[in-house]
Amino acid sequence: MTQETQIKQSTVIDARGPRFGAVITTAVLATALATSNLWVIVAQAIVFAIGAFRGPQFTPYALIFKNIVKPRLKSAVITEDVRPPQFAQSVGLIFALVAIAGSISGISGLFVVAVSFALAAAFLNAAFNFCLGCEMYLLLLRARKPQAS
Repeated sequence: MTQETQIKQSTVIDARGPRFGAVITTAVLATALATSNLWVIVAQAIVFAIGAFRGPQFTPYALIFKNIVKPRLKSAVITEDVRPPQFAQSVGLIFALVAIAGSISGISGLFVVAVSFALAAAFLNAAFNFCLGCEMYLLLLRARKPQAS
């Protein structure tokens, strides 16, 4: 296996995995919002941190997908670049950290708003396969590229 092949394999993931993770994330964030439980959002922040720093394919949700769900799927594997979902995990981590700060400081409105934004983004991915963080990544990527004359 050439180095180029190894790099290519390590930078693509099964596109169904992040969507499955978004389903679990939606449930976790809805629980955090309904209960205002700090520890639920802390647990989700840890998952987001793993996804942001190591990659979404290393999260506990991805491991469930890989070992339990994926073997039962019959459809063809569709791969995608790992960078947009990894960026989306970073955005989720930021919202989770803001929610934690709101909870610790006693600003319940900050907790509710931060969790609600993360929940809305996770729900869009889970229900409609629309990754808001991925789209943000692509917009930022386009904005950074110099415009051709």
